[in-house]
Amino acid sequence: MTDNIRNFSIISHVDHGKSTLADRMLEITHTIEERQMKEQVLDSMDLERERGITIKMQPARMKYTRPGEKTEYVLNLIDTPGHIDFSYEVSRALRAVEGSLLLVDATQSVQAQTLTTLWGALEAELEIIPVLTKVDSPRARIEEVSEEITDLIGCKMEEISLASGKTGQGVEGLLQHIIEKVPPPGTGDSDGFRSLVFDFEYSNHRGVVVYVRVFDGEVKKGDVLSFYAGKVSFKVLEVGFFSPHNVPVESLKAGEIGYIVTGIKEPNIASVGDTLSHRTRVGESLSGYKTPQPIVWASIYPGSQDDFTSLKQALERLKLSDSSISFEEESSQALGKGFRCGFLGMLHLEIITERIKREFEIEIVVTMPSVEYELVYSSGEKERIYASYLFPDDRKDITVFEPWVELRIITPAEYLGVILPLLYEHEAVVGNSETVGGTRTSMFAEMPLRELMRNFFDKLKSVSSGFASVSYETRGMKEADVVRMDILIADEVMPVFSRVVSRRSVQKEAKKTVEKLHSIMPRQMFAAKIQARSLGRVLSSKTIPALRKDVTAGLYGGDITRKMKLREKQKEGKKRMKKRGKVSVPYDVFIKMTQDE
Repeated sequence: MTDNIRNFSIISHVDHGKSTLADRMLEITHTIEERQMKEQVLDSMDLERERGITIKMQPARMKYTRPGEKTEYVLNLIDTPGHIDFSYEVSRALRAVEGSLLLVDATQSVQAQTLTTLWGALEAELEIIPVLTKVDSPRARIEEVSEEITDLIGCKMEEISLASGKTGQGVEGLLQHIIEKVPPPGTGDSDGFRSLVFDFEYSNHRGVVVYVRVFDGEVKKGDVLSFYAGKVSFKVLEVGFFSPHNVPVESLKAGEIGYIVTGIKEPNIASVGDTLSHRTRVGESLSGYKTPQPIVWASIYPGSQDDFTSLKQALERLKLSDSSISFEEESSQALGKGFRCGFLGMLHLEIITERIKREFEIEIVVTMPSVEYELVYSSGEKERIYASYLFPDDRKDITVFEPWVELRIITPAEYLGVILPLLYEHEAVVGNSETVGGTRTSMFAEMPLRELMRNFFDKLKSVSSGFASVSYETRGMKEADVVRMDILIADEVMPVFSRVVSRRSVQKEAKKTVEKLHSIMPRQMFAAKIQARSLGRVLSSKTIPALRKDVTAGLYGGDITRKMKLREKQKEGKKRMKKRGKVSVPYDVFIKMTQDE
């Protein structure tokens, strides 16, 4: 029987209180003992706690009995990320549940990402429960924001739940509302077991642990299961649910969410969206997920080539917990062997590289992020370029195409005057706009993806004093007028700093890049020029002066020619060093250059 089961997720914009609300739910249902309770209990990674954002979806099973009733309900919650770079995590969570809480911050109103996640939940045909959070704040605009929600999803004012994750206000009533509104899962097919893999992790001792939503039948320890797409069978070592830590149980039945320990330690067998079923069952697989398409590319090289194998193992392990990463081996004359990696956005890139350094203790060098370019030669031949340093020099026989995105920006109307010049600076084409909630404007624009990567999010937050929000979707390829800009240090091209930039702004970018690198590069034993080169000429140049040492400090008097000889000898030594030596670029310089402007 599944009548007492409710499967739901929490979706919202970043920093609208998802994790805090989940904390109060776990507290009220006594899922976690009071002595073990801490803030953001479902955010298990240090990075999540430091940044105050959710990076990985996290399931949790709670039990709750409504006052005056005897029926004990099982509430399976999946907390999801709010940042657009992790929307693939959200889409997978939505396929495993029947309902979703749509959180809107009473102090911030409906945001652009709120709309994106809402469309995904509606597409999955989920029961939507609107929730107004942070209602205890003195800045809360409950009536105004409630009207926005009613306009957005067509609900009535009384259908909106008011809650505060900080104080616990309204959370128990929300639990009761979930039981009333979210439909129980279907009974499933009793003829055999079938479940959808919506996530997985890797354990050194137990191999791959898959997170599943059971649709049909039952599974228990000792059963033999098969991956439909992976075509590999295994004996179940353990089944259980998340509370929120792993709790072993005898079996998982239709309608439940839990985990299965496979014991498989080979990579690339388990995949999200695959169907797990009994080996003897004959039937169709469950509909899975669309394969995520990387939109940002960067090369990752080990700081020492001795760590190449360790880096490969690190990427394979990370792919087990984040299936949206893609990578392949490549080599560079300057940096040695490394990996060309694809990411879903700049924050995704930043999080993955930080996890490599923290969790695997590997020093890495990351090239300047790039997007995919399509080159069409005059002969009709096509080529796709993922790395900036592979982009051809300015040639007349090539037409270049680059990816574009459609933006949706929601902002108070008074900030339009500063946002429009920012859009022009980033080569955007402004489209239609509409009023949201009476005082705010929702506007559409199209922009090259490479321009979105140029710190657009932070600039938008800055010019709008934090009141504007943005979401985006890819919109195919358009012809581009771009060129490659190389950075040379001591006449040596540094592929890690190569970039593809707009032809109209290449002079400005050259000057800015050279000045930034000049300000952070340590001085060498000899003078070294930093140059930006594009369009067949040097566009900007600055020289790092040599470190100076007084070689005559140990002399006590004597003829002046003794000092002159020592200085000439030092000068000749630096010339020889410059000819045969390379400039040493410290690791932290690479990091600072790839960080936001």
